[in-house]
Amino acid sequence: MLAPKRVKYRKWHIGRLKGKDEVANKVSFGEFGLMAITSGRITARQIEAARVSINRRVKRGGKLWIRIFPHTPVTKKPAETRMGKGKGNPEFWVSEVRPGRVLFEMSGIDEASAKKALTLASYKLPIHTEFVKRTLI
Repeated sequence: MLAPKRVKYRKWHIGRLKGKDEVANKVSFGEFGLMAITSGRITARQIEAARVSINRRVKRGGKLWIRIFPHTPVTKKPAETRMGKGKGNPEFWVSEVRPGRVLFEMSGIDEASAKKALTLASYKLPIHTEFVKRTLI
């Protein structure tokens, strides 16, 4: 699973996901992409599950780019623990996604196969997504 090698701070504040994404909002590397419509937090496990489902569908054909990385740690306190005694330990890593962010990109396969593979990947994610194509400017 994806996780950063090192981070500046071990525990982060939760924060809010406001506004639209202004970086990675276009299909840059491949021909087809999966774009987020709603905001949310995607865990490293969910990213890996989506990646596996795409690779199973295309049977190692084409090329896949993962445009998100889980940089943010999420902490949890143990079950049945009384309040207080500080913040819990980091349990897993998430990627904070805002609307407009391209999550995955593909190339080297036909549009129908790419659409089906990215649709299967979207079922593994906790946010609403849509299939997008590269636009020539």
